[in-house]
Amino acid sequence: MSSQTITADAAGTWKLGDLPVHRLGYGAMRLTGSAAFHHGTPSDRDRSIAVLRKASDLGVNHIDTAAFYFSSLRSANELINSALRPYADDLVIVTKVGPYRNYDGEWGTSARPEDLRGHVEENLRQLGRDHLDVVNLRRMPKYDSIAEHFGALADLREAGLIRHLGISGVEPRHLAEAQAIAPVVCVQNRYALDRPDPVTDELLRICGEQGIAFVPFYAVAGESGEHGATTAHDEEVRAVARDHGASPAQIRLAWTLHQGPHVLAIPGTGDPGHLAENVAAGAIRLTDRELDRLGAPRQRAGATG
Repeated sequence: MSSQTITADAAGTWKLGDLPVHRLGYGAMRLTGSAAFHHGTPSDRDRSIAVLRKASDLGVNHIDTAAFYFSSLRSANELINSALRPYADDLVIVTKVGPYRNYDGEWGTSARPEDLRGHVEENLRQLGRDHLDVVNLRRMPKYDSIAEHFGALADLREAGLIRHLGISGVEPRHLAEAQAIAPVVCVQNRYALDRPDPVTDELLRICGEQGIAFVPFYAVAGESGEHGATTAHDEEVRAVARDHGASPAQIRLAWTLHQGPHVLAIPGTGDPGHLAENVAAGAIRLTDRELDRLGAPRQRAGATG
């Protein structure tokens, strides 16, 4: 399918709290290197900045990032700052805190609640902002409860450093736990066409009923995770892709958006061409028959619009 004139508004819109965003956004993790934010080859700086500016030109107004997205020479937040400041009024930058890395790139121990203010301030400094639009608390396996950590972020929200809060890597009980403390505008969990998970399916349903954005990560990557888009597409995906003149990755993104009007996609890439293809996936409309062919849709109400 042609992707030359398709922009992010083709995917429709949703709100993160009071902040409207196009449902096809951009994940900044892969800006820092070929092996995501791990110890891969640093990306070309000019190319990364060009990708971010192209995303803006294509109407992408939801960018997902984190201070711990960095490689030996690149920081995703710094690239976003360099490419997009002064920020457009409608641009929503979503960050996450919880995990953190030392300056040499090694992962530190799980953050304590009192550490989170420093994490938030680091994101503010790197992005050049006086408040963060949305901050996700990434749950760390060390902690069964998220109450103390989420409460610390709620205090920062009251102080004006954060506008809205979300959670990531959670179960339904964690959502209820967070909501008893402060409003939750989004939930981020790993989710993909070929990765069924009853817990995440339940979260998807709850979020839809409550008007909370559900934001899957690794929707295109599948089992390859942070290493990039998978090439392990089954024949049904390839067949539907052929019918639409699209790539399998575009069909995976389209399927993701069809799982509910509250579902937002944040595919990441360091390639301007792949970026345009990802954005164009927001215009693909899958029929009920195609959705059944790909696998029983979890949210039949998810026809994009």
